[in-house]
Amino acid sequence: MTRVSIPQISIFTVSLFFLVFSFFFHFYIDPDKKTSITTEPHPETHVNNHIIRFIQYKKAQDHREYLESNVKLKGWEWVERKNPAMKFATDFALVAIEEFMLELLIGEFGKLELVKDVSLDLSYQRGVLEERNGKVGAFVDGKKRPGKIFTAMSFDEGENYDAVASTRSTTTSWRRNLMMQKAQVTSLFGADALWSKGYTGAKVKMAIFDTGIRARHPHFRNIKERTNWTNEDTLNDNLGHGTFVAGVIAGQDAECLGFAPDTEIYAFRVFTDAQVSYTSWFLDAFNYAIATKIDVLNLSIGGPDYLDLPFVEKVWEITANNIIMVSAIGNDGPLYGTLNNPADQSDIIGVGGIDYSDHIASFSSRGMSTWEIPHGYGRVKPDIVAYGREIMGSKISTGCKSLSGTSVASPVVAGIVCLLVSVIPESKRKDILNPASMKQALVEGAAKLSGPNMYEQGAGRVDLLESYEVLKSYEPRASIFPSVLDYTDCPYSWPFCRQPQYAGAMPVIFNVTILNGMGVIGYLESPPSWHPLNEEGNLLSIHFTYSDIIWPWTGFLALHMQIKEEGAQFSGEIEGNVTVKIYSPPAQGEKVPRRSTCFLRLKLKVVPTPPRSARILWDQFHSIKYPPGYIPRDSLDVRNDILDWHGDHLHTNFHIMFNMLRDAGYYVETLGSPFTCFDAQQYGTLLLVDLEDEYFDEEIKKLRDDVINTGLGLAVFADWYNLDSMVKMKFFDDNTRSWWTPVTGGANVPALNDLLAPFGIAFGDKILNGDFVMNAEQSRYASGTDIVKFPGGGYLHSFPFMDSSESGATQNFLLSGMSKADSPILGLLEVGGGRVAVYGDSNCLDSSHMVTNCYWLLKKILDFTANNIKDPVLFSDSSRQDNTLHLDMKQLPSRRKDVNFSTYSAVVGKELICRSDSRFEVWGTKGYDLHVRGRNRRLPGDAVIDMGRGLNSTPIVQISNSTGDSLGDRYLGLFSRDDLDLPVVVASYWLIPAIAVSGLVLVLIFWKIRQKRRRRRKGTANSARFTNL
Repeated sequence: MTRVSIPQISIFTVSLFFLVFSFFFHFYIDPDKKTSITTEPHPETHVNNHIIRFIQYKKAQDHREYLESNVKLKGWEWVERKNPAMKFATDFALVAIEEFMLELLIGEFGKLELVKDVSLDLSYQRGVLEERNGKVGAFVDGKKRPGKIFTAMSFDEGENYDAVASTRSTTTSWRRNLMMQKAQVTSLFGADALWSKGYTGAKVKMAIFDTGIRARHPHFRNIKERTNWTNEDTLNDNLGHGTFVAGVIAGQDAECLGFAPDTEIYAFRVFTDAQVSYTSWFLDAFNYAIATKIDVLNLSIGGPDYLDLPFVEKVWEITANNIIMVSAIGNDGPLYGTLNNPADQSDIIGVGGIDYSDHIASFSSRGMSTWEIPHGYGRVKPDIVAYGREIMGSKISTGCKSLSGTSVASPVVAGIVCLLVSVIPESKRKDILNPASMKQALVEGAAKLSGPNMYEQGAGRVDLLESYEVLKSYEPRASIFPSVLDYTDCPYSWPFCRQPQYAGAMPVIFNVTILNGMGVIGYLESPPSWHPLNEEGNLLSIHFTYSDIIWPWTGFLALHMQIKEEGAQFSGEIEGNVTVKIYSPPAQGEKVPRRSTCFLRLKLKVVPTPPRSARILWDQFHSIKYPPGYIPRDSLDVRNDILDWHGDHLHTNFHIMFNMLRDAGYYVETLGSPFTCFDAQQYGTLLLVDLEDEYFDEEIKKLRDDVINTGLGLAVFADWYNLDSMVKMKFFDDNTRSWWTPVTGGANVPALNDLLAPFGIAFGDKILNGDFVMNAEQSRYASGTDIVKFPGGGYLHSFPFMDSSESGATQNFLLSGMSKADSPILGLLEVGGGRVAVYGDSNCLDSSHMVTNCYWLLKKILDFTANNIKDPVLFSDSSRQDNTLHLDMKQLPSRRKDVNFSTYSAVVGKELICRSDSRFEVWGTKGYDLHVRGRNRRLPGDAVIDMGRGLNSTPIVQISNSTGDSLGDRYLGLFSRDDLDLPVVVASYWLIPAIAVSGLVLVLIFWKIRQKRRRRRKGTANSARFTNL
């Protein structure tokens, strides 16, 4: 029988083929996966200075010996600081660390018992004092200037300055009154009345942190000391700003008199001629101010970064050492939520600016403070305002000039403070005067202006003579600022006076500051208490949150106010007092603690609970702002303010929209907790505008049920999101020595798409710009996105726009000369018992950089979502969508893979819980009808990545991933992580390499088996041979 030879593929061949195919597929076939390592260009310098803070003060040499004896690794060296502060003990060291050893050395230093923390030596750069009305900030034409994030400082307005401010629902314009241009600012405050009594600022040590001052300047009679803290070898002022500030405080020239001509001037040169400074320079200068027992300190700088902890905490230490600090509130007006640090700190006297007509200057930054949001409510700032327009001061060498800005208003108040300090006998000053008592004298003596609200003017215009009267009879005590909340006092009590309280509403939060003039540290003797004036006052329920320790000199007290259910039909006013008892340890020579009782007077308006359709719930919880992350602006047309740092709150950059909604009869409440923490049956519409955070799974499920089954209306205003454009927006920050890339887009579109998925709606990644006409209204679509998924049966509005995203730019170039493509931007849909409206741009609601408003559109959308009123403009036959607009899930915008989003998020890696800004009955719970334990939210398909290079940075060397799809979807189609509630066990980016390694192991195993079989067959053949013989 003839055996037919059939070709057979061996196991070895199959295994080898599988191995080669796996690698070939992984590295070449997949067009979406780029595994090459991209090294970003960076400056040549690879050594960066870092600040090591210690838990105790010692001589610098002792700190050096401690570090060198405990950290033997190479790659770092001690940096000598040759300045006057080295005569005294210090609490920090400056070391230079090589880039390649950075993470390892920071870890080693951080382990040391006496080391508090390690941080980069940040630099500050202030705005150039340009001629006329030019102001320069941290970003010019979309590019970051060297130095830390800062805002524009004082400037020369020229002779014909027009100030235009959109501070309310209408635009106010005025022309400056030039008749008072040459008026002495000192005479406007009545300084001559105190001079006639012999008070001229004598024996008051005034520190001016600025650009220095020249020796033997003819305008000053008492320059006590000049110190240089920069890396330049000069004590002179070559810019003129420091001299000008000193002239406002203590100048003696008849043309530009200062307030306290006999004040002892200590000029701290902390800025170079290029207007650059470093945190370490400030820390040394602050330490020297403490060691030399400075009385008053003026700091005319500021910026939005209140998370530069070495700087912020040193400012606390400054005031804790009884130094009264005065600082400019910022020149970012008329925008709200633009307070600058350190003036926004409660222990600092933050000064805003007014013109000679007692109008708030257009440039003066507005409150509230944004430290507390999105999960609380900001404090009232500025503390006071002073004249800051066309103020006369000293030139560099001789003569006078005028400047404008809050950095000019700040030395006006600093001069007043020096004059007031000199009123108190020198032997009693330290017993009576401190940062809290001086602020009490200033705010209690201030003149409240008739037009501006509390977040524009604070206590009002500083009044030197009234504050003098307060100090003359001052006894150490505690007080509350503001001491009154009166709903009948409008516009001062805005926004509270714009909307009455009612039963069933989210708590109204009012955050006040406790000023403790009794001591640097204080405590609440017992919880605050509410004392109504009459029986109706019992309808008001107040919960309190407050500082456990009042330090330094100040603390906070937040009132969470809620009308009880039995007041659902009540209409009227509720009056009463909140009482707080404060005590401080005994002062030197005293045996018993100091005690004081503070009062906060309340007068609230209450109305019956409005109907559901009139109530709007604003989502604040899912908003993220700068700092700590690089949250980019919403309109990419704005080139000189690239950060989203104004708070995105109803009462900051959306304050005009809030006023409009109130004028339209709507009641707007704020949600600072997850969606599980509100009762949807109480609201007509949930309003989501410009949101950057993720969503808990429980939130997505609840919102679906609320809309479909409970009839809740949902209105969403999104913003641009494009990964390629986000990458292009990154910049190398010379301070942190790291790349800053946007954490998300103008809005977090992938998260919004998850939220809207149950309704069949999704946004895309186009960045659309252009003008369009709707309802006979000319509108601007400013860096908005498009709608790419929408169900049939809804209404969809499209307009021709150009796509300015990175991916769209190429297509636009190829299609140049052709007509613009229509892009859907507005969709309206009835789903179940509820209604949903989506719009791809929020810039038309945001007063920060608004081109045109779309309040008319918002009102028509709310008519639909809350009342099912279908305006013919929005619900025309031509806009009806008969067919479903569909896009494959894999083509939707994806999340960034190289960002540890949990650093910035209140959702990712966090536990779902209702916070103290939700209804009292769900405080500390998971929310309404939610009895399961909350889960931490993970981004679909994302592994947690620790960047290790600062809060805003991405690593210089990075693995580039061009899409957000999981490898499991692309290669095997086994699962989609977006559909899973549990983490996937296998890391997707290891999947193919793991198969390849497995294949290699199989090859080796089968090769060994094959070798054994061959030896066996060979042995059998030999045996047969011998047998045949």
